[in-house]
Amino acid sequence: MQTRVAVIGIIVKNEGSTELLNKILHEYGNYIIGRMGIPYKTKGINIISVAIDAPQDIISALSGKIGKLDGISTKTAYSDVITQS
Repeated sequence: MQTRVAVIGIIVKNEGSTELLNKILHEYGNYIIGRMGIPYKTKGINIISVAIDAPQDIISALSGKIGKLDGISTKTAYSDVITQS
């Protein structure tokens, strides 16, 4: 199985979706290398970056689920680091 390293950037505008977001991230916890959250109070948003090492389809599924949440937007940046596991 091939895995890839990627970073998922998340902007949270609706804090009401935070509980669902954390639940989804917990489901994929085995693949997550680390995450960092930054509250940007003057703009009323939170910025989260998630580093992940997973198969391509897992990364896409995670990003897709997050992007469907109300008031949350996401973009994924893929590295060219691909490994066999």
